[in-house]
Amino acid sequence: MSTTPLAADVLVLGGGPGGYVAAIRAAQLGLQTVCVEMDRTLGGTCVNVGCIPSKALLQSSEHYEFARLHAEEHGVAYDGVRFDLARMMRRKDEVVAANTKGVEFLFRKNKVTWARGVGTVVRAGAEGNLVEVAGADGATTQYAPRSLILATGSVPIALPFLPFDEERILSNTGALKIPEVPKRLVVLGGGVIGLELGSVWRRLGATVTVVDLAPTILPGNDEDIVKEATRIFTKQGLVLRTGVRVTGGERDGDVVRVHIEANGSPETLEADYALVAVGRRPALHGIDAARLGLALGRRGEVTVDHQMRTNLPSVYAIGDMVGGKLLAHKAEEEGVVAAEVIAGKPVEMHYRSMPSVVYTWPEIAAVGLAEHEVKADGRAYKVGKFPFSANGRARTMGETQGLVKFIADAETDELLGCHMMGANASDLIQEVVLAFEYRGSSEDVGITVHSHPTLSEAVKEAALAVLGRPIHM
Repeated sequence: MSTTPLAADVLVLGGGPGGYVAAIRAAQLGLQTVCVEMDRTLGGTCVNVGCIPSKALLQSSEHYEFARLHAEEHGVAYDGVRFDLARMMRRKDEVVAANTKGVEFLFRKNKVTWARGVGTVVRAGAEGNLVEVAGADGATTQYAPRSLILATGSVPIALPFLPFDEERILSNTGALKIPEVPKRLVVLGGGVIGLELGSVWRRLGATVTVVDLAPTILPGNDEDIVKEATRIFTKQGLVLRTGVRVTGGERDGDVVRVHIEANGSPETLEADYALVAVGRRPALHGIDAARLGLALGRRGEVTVDHQMRTNLPSVYAIGDMVGGKLLAHKAEEEGVVAAEVIAGKPVEMHYRSMPSVVYTWPEIAAVGLAEHEVKADGRAYKVGKFPFSANGRARTMGETQGLVKFIADAETDELLGCHMMGANASDLIQEVVLAFEYRGSSEDVGITVHSHPTLSEAVKEAALAVLGRPIHM
């Protein structure tokens, strides 16, 4: 152990999307920056076992399904369409490796020190910050940073009767590494993770049953989008069991049994694998909140203000550990805000323009309030909708499922929410995010010239529909 703690302007505990972005931004601002990460690669859950590998498998399985079901519509014929699961997995790993190496390169470029090991916060706040890092080689190093950014992320919530073994009872990590296509997969949770990973294995031939206690899949999302998603996913072959209570479960060799209660009647679902995707909770690795005096919320999240400050002086927290929507891009922006506040810049975090995406096919994207939320606020509003079936570019692509929906203030026309399901919705939503950032109106979007033929014209038409004057509907 080093006898004298090493000095630093900023130490970031955690190298996920929030942590590594915070570290890079702090270094760009001229601050001597250390990032502590206990995994062998940077990038955290998102890059290693979340956003990036899941999208790689989603992309591969989408190609397979297109070739099998839709290519012939375009005059493209395949003989004996098949997939190679092992090759899919290798490609997924290659994509992940490229991303993690990219973050390492950015650390070197920006002169961020990567302290490899398990970090423990020994002291934090008014008495000064002290972090101890235990390396894989057994050596321990201490750092005394002027400012500390906590970015330790979140972990999946386990069910007491179905603890993760990552062999048959899976978290998102295990669901990305199944060595075979399951004959039967039960997914507990009809949210983003459950639907995305369930879609991967459904496309490859598994019978996938999604179970959720909520009355619908994607709870909290706009009702029109949920209805459309339910219709489309059911047509694709996902078995959706909502309003169902899980009462127990167990693994018996290569069989997983999940006990449920639907409409008061008990039932048992048998499967080869079970994916438990019922949510995530803040992870406080190396942080003894009670001993440090760090304030937590009722769900165990670290409480912060609009500048990502905790209740402890010179200590900040970002990402999944502070709660809210668990989004990588949210964590990244929070990391930038924390770094800039430390550097003395007058910035603050706001969430009004924060988009969210579900990478099923078609994709689902949203920004702002859902219609039921606007209604609950008692605010007078207008709605405009436009289906992709009326969009010329969507027809050329053979991607006519879904719609774009705008919600605007009835008096001022200011945009309150936008929700869409359709091809490339993850990209289409960004136009609306920019409009939200500048407190734009439906008219602002509607009178903006959009290239023809593009999917983006559906966004323009939905905005015009708010005003009662869509052209192509």
